Amino acid sequence: MRLTDCSTKGTIGRVFGLSGTKSDSLSDCVIIVDKFMNKKMLLLAVLLMGITGGSHAEKSGGTSATIIYSGNLDGELEPCGCSEAGDLGGILRRASKIQELRRQNPSLFLISSGGLLANASPRDRLKSEYILKGIAAMDYDAIGLQWRDLSYGVDFIKKIPLPWVVTNWRGQAVFPSRKDLEHGEVRMAFFAWLNPEDSPFRQMRGDHNPVNAPVEQLENTLRETREKGVLTVLSFPESLERVAESMALDNVDILIVQSAYEKYGQPRQHGKTLVLQPGSRGMRLGRVNLQIDNKGSIASWRHEVIPLPESVPDAPFLKTWYDEYNAGVKAAYLASVEKRKQLQSGQSPYTGSEACQGCHEKPYTIWRASPHAAAFEKLEEVGKSFDPDCIVCHTVGFEKPGGYIDARLTMHLLDVQCESCHGAGRAHVESQGRLATPNAGWPREKICNQCHTQPHSPGFDFDSYWARIAH
Repeated sequence: MRLTDCSTKGTIGRVFGLSGTKSDSLSDCVIIVDKFMNKKMLLLAVLLMGITGGSHAEKSGGTSATIIYSGNLDGELEPCGCSEAGDLGGILRRASKIQELRRQNPSLFLISSGGLLANASPRDRLKSEYILKGIAAMDYDAIGLQWRDLSYGVDFIKKIPLPWVVTNWRGQAVFPSRKDLEHGEVRMAFFAWLNPEDSPFRQMRGDHNPVNAPVEQLENTLRETREKGVLTVLSFPESLERVAESMALDNVDILIVQSAYEKYGQPRQHGKTLVLQPGSRGMRLGRVNLQIDNKGSIASWRHEVIPLPESVPDAPFLKTWYDEYNAGVKAAYLASVEKRKQLQSGQSPYTGSEACQGCHEKPYTIWRASPHAAAFEKLEEVGKSFDPDCIVCHTVGFEKPGGYIDARLTMHLLDVQCESCHGAGRAHVESQGRLATPNAGWPREKICNQCHTQPHSPGFDFDSYWARIAH
């Protein structure tokens, strides 16, 4: 016989000495009762469950709700895929998983604390456009705006309809100050605070800051909303300590704080407020199941992190979107190739690995048998041989003077070669070794870290990786 009750599991286990799970947490509340258990004990157990009840919401005639939440995609449209540990997330998998979750529970709430975009390179503008289109296809209920989402201006993000929320924006004609939602029997109000202290406009002369600073109006609105029995959710992407210093949280049911790097933080209670911390880079989703009492307050909750590995299928309905994105990346790459052809003149400082073989035959032989020597083929296999974000670590000197341009013009610079690690080698070769290569004084770890970074190679361990190519 199997009895399930989150609020009474620990009590019954202790009273009857039953072996349950390792903790009394709400996320793990199954008790196995031996089928040969004394009938009187079984009856007493059932009576005890009847006295204590299930969740608080069930006792008070409340209801339940499910929230799927995320934050800080940070410009990651798709995972790198170069390592299994880093092959998590991406718009295609997220859309597929959300579609699955909605089939299971059509009344779920889907919210984000924002931070969708990045502006680290000229290529990020195209990527940002397609991130916005991909997120729009998922039909989010509410998305908080972060300063990074304004990297290309208000007009850029307003071209694609998304449920942005900025509670303290000056003038609701641009962004609404709240989003009122109702799914099933649950009413929710979503607010998002854009911290004026982090505004990039603060450095400008005059008053150009588009947001208001005082939090008193927000606090009053939260109180009025809670008095109506509406669940309040506030996105405030700062640390909990900084948020608590900035404002009172008495009327905030759920607070979404600054995202942790990649992995979701553990939920915690701050007074009556449930504090959630998303993970960055879109590698996972968070799910919180709520029991809500008849006053609209959270009686109990259960939390789960949902990873998005390769086993999660791509969303078929976004195939056209993804094909269009790749076509745009390819077109931009080919245009840049033509520009580099026109600008490039004189002799390249790169020679290619063949020039190294004569004096360094043993290291050359080891390299030739390594995956580095076939790195560009991996890009061709997955259709990414035109994506600059991938090419940079699978060729020699890409986007550097005299470096890789394309597979026809600079075939000798395909793959991860000697000069990928040691730097341009022509001066070294022509001086017959008298001049050192540019990176000769670098520690080995620094050389590897040119490409083996956390986003692309999260499981990188120098000792074990070096053993594969030691020379």
